[in-house]
Amino acid sequence: MDRFFGTSSREEESEWLSVSDLMAGLMVIFLFIAIVFIRPLAEQNLEIKEIARTWQENELEIYKALLDEFEEDLPRWNAEIEKDTLLIRFKSPDVLFERGASTIRSEFAAILKDFFPRYVSVLQGFRKSIEEVRIEGHTSSVWNRSTTEDAAYFLNMKLSQSRTRAVLQNVLNLTEVREARAWLQTLLTANGLSSSRIVLNEKGSEDRERSRRVEFRIRTTARTEIVRILEAAK
Repeated sequence: MDRFFGTSSREEESEWLSVSDLMAGLMVIFLFIAIVFIRPLAEQNLEIKEIARTWQENELEIYKALLDEFEEDLPRWNAEIEKDTLLIRFKSPDVLFERGASTIRSEFAAILKDFFPRYVSVLQGFRKSIEEVRIEGHTSSVWNRSTTEDAAYFLNMKLSQSRTRAVLQNVLNLTEVREARAWLQTLLTANGLSSSRIVLNEKGSEDRERSRRVEFRIRTTARTEIVRILEAAK
């Protein structure tokens, strides 16, 4: 009967087993490919998570060290520390600079003389974790009544850059940090930001007084390490 109706059941079974074997073989190949490509990604993700965890713990330690050092001084300086950004903000524009100029007032010079050597002492305890210390200068969005908004932005940019350079020069020339100067020069940058980050009041409009400020911001090495991992995986 097999001669009249085609292949036998044994031949059909044999062909079915061959297809099953082929499918099983393909599944093994796909599984191998998945392991080859997914395992490095999983390892990379674990490494990034570990860096993120270490980074959070380390930044918390830096914040605690800054707070321990300066908590009692902050009200006297009209300053504050931001936990999430490791930023110390000096908020009294009338104390910081001569109006419309980059000349540091004597009151702010005295604050910097007290603050900065102690700040450096805290930083030295976290040398391996710190990539940059940014001195950031901020202004309000106005210049004078006759100046357009665009012109005011660029005038304030020039002013804020001059002011941060003045702060940088002032702190680096302090005799109390002379031994650490070479190291500090690899970390410190002066960044004038004009009115790009104004402070808003409760009504959502600009608070011009609070917008005029100087900030010291710590950037850790976590971001650089994550970028290195991602670059290595390409």
